[in-house]
Amino acid sequence: MNFSALLCHVLVLLQLCPCFLSIKISCARNTDHSFTAVQRVKRDWVWEPLFATEEQTSTEPVYVGQLKSDLDKDDGNLKYVLTGEGAESTFFINESNGRIYVREKLDREKKAFYTLRAQAINRSTQLPVEPESEFVIKVKDINDHEPQFLDEPYVATVPEMSPEGTSVIQVTATDGDDPSYGINARLLYSLIQGQPYFSVEPKTGVIRMASQMDRETQDQYLVIIQARDLVGQAGAFSATATVTINLSDINDNPPKFQQRLYHMKVPEEAPVGTTIGKVFAEDSDIGENAAMNYSIEEDSLGVFDIITNNETQEGIIVLKKKVDYESKRRYSILAKVVNRNIDYRFLENGPFEDKTVVKISVEDADEPPVFTLENYVMEIAEEAMSGSLVGTVTARDPDHDDSPVRYSIVHSTHLKRLFSINEHNGTIITTEPLDREIASWHNITVTATETRNPEQISEANVYIQVLDVNDHAPEFPKYYETFVCENAVSGQLIQRISAVDHDDPVEHHHFYFSLAQNGTNNSYFSINDNQDNTAGILTAKTGFSRQEQFYFYLPVLIMDNGTPPLTGTSTLTITLCDCDTEVNIFYCRYGAFMYAIGLSTEALVAVLACILILLVFFLAIIAIKQQRKKSPFSEKMEEFRENIVRYDDEGGGEEDTEAFDISALRTRTVMRTHKPRRKVTTEIQSLYRQSLQVGPDSAIFRQFISEKLEEANTDPTAPPYDSLQTYAFEGTGSLAGSLSSLGSSTSDGDESYDYLTDWGPNFKQLASMYTSHRTGGE
Repeated sequence: MNFSALLCHVLVLLQLCPCFLSIKISCARNTDHSFTAVQRVKRDWVWEPLFATEEQTSTEPVYVGQLKSDLDKDDGNLKYVLTGEGAESTFFINESNGRIYVREKLDREKKAFYTLRAQAINRSTQLPVEPESEFVIKVKDINDHEPQFLDEPYVATVPEMSPEGTSVIQVTATDGDDPSYGINARLLYSLIQGQPYFSVEPKTGVIRMASQMDRETQDQYLVIIQARDLVGQAGAFSATATVTINLSDINDNPPKFQQRLYHMKVPEEAPVGTTIGKVFAEDSDIGENAAMNYSIEEDSLGVFDIITNNETQEGIIVLKKKVDYESKRRYSILAKVVNRNIDYRFLENGPFEDKTVVKISVEDADEPPVFTLENYVMEIAEEAMSGSLVGTVTARDPDHDDSPVRYSIVHSTHLKRLFSINEHNGTIITTEPLDREIASWHNITVTATETRNPEQISEANVYIQVLDVNDHAPEFPKYYETFVCENAVSGQLIQRISAVDHDDPVEHHHFYFSLAQNGTNNSYFSINDNQDNTAGILTAKTGFSRQEQFYFYLPVLIMDNGTPPLTGTSTLTITLCDCDTEVNIFYCRYGAFMYAIGLSTEALVAVLACILILLVFFLAIIAIKQQRKKSPFSEKMEEFRENIVRYDDEGGGEEDTEAFDISALRTRTVMRTHKPRRKVTTEIQSLYRQSLQVGPDSAIFRQFISEKLEEANTDPTAPPYDSLQTYAFEGTGSLAGSLSSLGSSTSDGDESYDYLTDWGPNFKQLASMYTSHRTGGE
């Protein structure tokens, strides 16, 4: 019994639990097979794990280990039986001595261990001599797998100029061998390609920068990494992986102009904004690191500007101001380019900008004449004689040959030509006198044309102001209607007057008022100048008489403040009015009207009375005449008219008996009965006589109204409110019966109606109808 069994017994005794164990350890002493003790305590056999090496190439069964019971006396009385995983297929046991063999090749990567059970059976009784025991056979690993890089392809990016030791990427390989047993799966990384720029950590596979690199020199590197198992010892397997490492750009390069000097040209007639040329600076960087801005460094005149094209990274030089070949023919500017995004880590390498010189030449062009002024303003007094000088315009050819120019005025066809111009010297004169009150300003357009090239034309606007001359005398602004009472007292204000003047300036006019020296009524009235361009007319006496004089004509002298001053005379008409002191405008106008027609008030009243009497007499005559023309039988003739009732109900045809009830048109007691035509002539004559009656019998009429009232009261469809109902009462019929032809089918034969022609003109139409009817029947 070995130390392990002794230890087991001690543990069991400490637990006061009896334990009967038998330890069978058999070991084949060779280099390929060995097993160590791993104790398990139970009431059966205790076995150490057995080991079987994988990938055995021998064709003979390979011995793994031996099982043996303490009860085995080596007399062949016991038989060993093996059950469990791989029993009889992968493993088998010698039933006589308990030796276990493996009969086929094992692969640890597919199955790392097998769990088996062993039993010792008495051959005589076929009964187990000990309980069944379970044990494990582990497959011993060998180095039969190569390392593999599962994440290929590897691509990494690192900024250029990164310092030495900067981590780039980590590569990892795997090995299918057992990492917990031996060194079969322990890998070692090494660099096959990539020196001297990169390095790799042997155990971790981390790739690092070994030196600083410039992207502008080379922007991509291929690095080959090898992984070897067995820690790189002899007989190890290996695998390689390729890592693509890209260098990302940083702004470590300044822009540089391709040329130190640029030459460009611009025509002098080029408009502002014209593109003159382009400059270009190169930058070895890319993307945002290559973005740049252009500017003009030196251009004191500010004639040119430069625009940055963000797509092409070009500087576009444009014209900012007009150029003139005759004034300046050459320009020199200094263009500057600067990186837009500067990395301050590299400022020590130098400024990230560059400069270049741009020489620009102005090309001569045939330009139109140029006026000395864009707009001319001239003045001339109104009423100046025809041919008076207004002013002079001047234009010259800006080109170096200085071609002579010819002047002309652009005349509108619908305007009167008031000015003319000398085509050689540009002198403008009038063609007729001007009136400021008609037009105070005149706008004309003058053209200047090169004599050598008539296509070169320029225009200038000339504004001519007509200066005012005091040629309009002041006058009353309106007609003054002035009245004065007969009982007016001296010094009474009867009218306030003012004046207007069509000359300029209106706001600076000042008028002086006085009575004309030759006025005949100056002794009756006086004028008071208020010194504010108004004046008051006052009475100069007390009391006036219309019998002596009805109208007064007062000449007022008005003088302006022009140079020289002008004087105008306006006459004020003053009408005398029959009033006390206060003037009634309406009454005074009436009195003036009567005076104008030469009638007094009493005479006018008499004339109006006569006219009214004549009008009443004329209307009375017209009324009498209309009364005489009215017919005496108008009321009776209304009874002869036939009442026509129109119904718009078509009904439903022959089968519709409810659509219209003709009985509703008849009364219940008074209804005409159909009577055949009578052949007796006297009955028709009596019809004419009875038709002259004024109306129906009063008793019959009252009976008709009562019946209609009763029908309205008992009608269930009548509206629930009072309503107005009208009825046309024909009467109870006539002795002659109906003259209608509706019942003619019941007559025995044709009847002669020739006697109707003897009844006079009133029956002429009836006679013609019946006579034609008879003729048609025949």
